[in-house]
Amino acid sequence: MIVDRQGRRFRNLRVSLTAACNYACTYCVPDGKRLVAAQDELSAEAMVRGVGYLIEAAGIERLRITGGEPLVSPKLEAFLRGVSPLGLADISLTSNGQLLSRKLPLLLESGIRRLNVSLDTLDPVAFRSIARGGDLPTVLAGLDEAQAAGMRIKLNMVPLRGQNLDQVLPLLDYCLEHGFELRFIELMRMGHLARDGNGFQRQFVGMPELLAMIGEHYDYAQADAPVDATALRYEIPGQGFFGVIANESVPFCRTCSRLRLSSTGWLHGCLSSSNRHYVGDLLDKPRHQALPALQGLLVKALGDKQEVAFSGGVTVMKIIGG
Repeated sequence: MIVDRQGRRFRNLRVSLTAACNYACTYCVPDGKRLVAAQDELSAEAMVRGVGYLIEAAGIERLRITGGEPLVSPKLEAFLRGVSPLGLADISLTSNGQLLSRKLPLLLESGIRRLNVSLDTLDPVAFRSIARGGDLPTVLAGLDEAQAAGMRIKLNMVPLRGQNLDQVLPLLDYCLEHGFELRFIELMRMGHLARDGNGFQRQFVGMPELLAMIGEHYDYAQADAPVDATALRYEIPGQGFFGVIANESVPFCRTCSRLRLSSTGWLHGCLSSSNRHYVGDLLDKPRHQALPALQGLLVKALGDKQEVAFSGGVTVMKIIGG
């Protein structure tokens, strides 16, 4: 097991199945062009081997499948069938929900029971303006079907000043009514927003403002959460829960246990570091050769983590997974 001087180790792996996405959200890509799959993306089989090696080398316990948008990837079925038998404590998936209805039978068959779905507004016009793709009714229908099938669902909202701040309470009301748990995610200094500080500041909405808005309509109290959770969790008694991923307001770097594997074979130990470590060439090697080299790269990746707080990174979030 690899542990740093703050006692952190990698427990949670996020695998970006593809860089491709059927949306072009304003906080992710600046020019409105949808991201496409990289020419050198790993095969599903190589990624499954990578997950297996990381379980053994790093002690990975939980896997989240991300993108881009994982549901657009032709590798999804083979990857799910490959990782399901690996003995992980939990496998979940993050999606924008546009293809959820279509892919739901595959997810259920593969044992996926937890979903995080990105949804920034319940206003159809604002939805198209922010996502620059897809349509709201299809996403909402997919959520209803997934819930009816027994999925546990969290919704992720990025509050943006001037775009969807008026949707904070409607989305919270919607989630409480439907039994979903809402996560407010503070805007991150990633990609173009790391380079454009003024653009970031114009749109950023912090946790104190969010909690003040919610407090005008609901009584809430802080709830328990795992020690390495990214979200501060709150309970509205008798109605449900919500959380805030406050990477700017209340940094969680000291307890971060996340490791990311990109679709092109790069390990990222920290979103706030430009460092990355290539493991694609190790995934074709036998175990006895791959594991020692992989452990050396994991030491470097763990060393990339910030000591206290997220400071921003130029990498586009969609390329390495949310």
